[in-house]
Amino acid sequence: MTALTPARTEPDLSYLLDHTSHVLRTQMAAALAEIGLTARMHCVLVHALEQERTQAQLAEIGDMDKTTMVVTVDALEKAGLAERRPSSTDRRARIIAVTEAGAAVAAESQRIADGVHQRALGAVPDADRVVLLRALTGLAQGHLGTPESSPAQARRARQR
Repeated sequence: MTALTPARTEPDLSYLLDHTSHVLRTQMAAALAEIGLTARMHCVLVHALEQERTQAQLAEIGDMDKTTMVVTVDALEKAGLAERRPSSTDRRARIIAVTEAGAAVAAESQRIADGVHQRALGAVPDADRVVLLRALTGLAQGHLGTPESSPAQARRARQR
């Protein structure tokens, strides 16, 4: 640090949130890979089981662009875990229907995801866990609930 380096007056929240999120995603990816799924595939299966949803609706839930969603559903179809079907409520729409095999895999992948989350939270002392979750939920539903539009795309925070 030089004399010209500005003094930090607050913890680097961007780094803390980005780094822990990145590491959690890598742990989730590794755990789901053991059963041949990606986090995106898990997301589509679980949310398609909740109710009849179109590919576009599932893409929005999973924060996926159209191309990524198509590739994800193609992979699920190839594995026999889901299929595209006409909607029961709108003849023009097609939904992603989870097969019986897909439902079994979704149940297993949800157990895996829950375990990854449980292990991450297990690293936080019990007394702090409730506070952490309440604070993160408050941020996600409040001040940090909606992304800002910006002419420059936000990039991943730097690594230490």
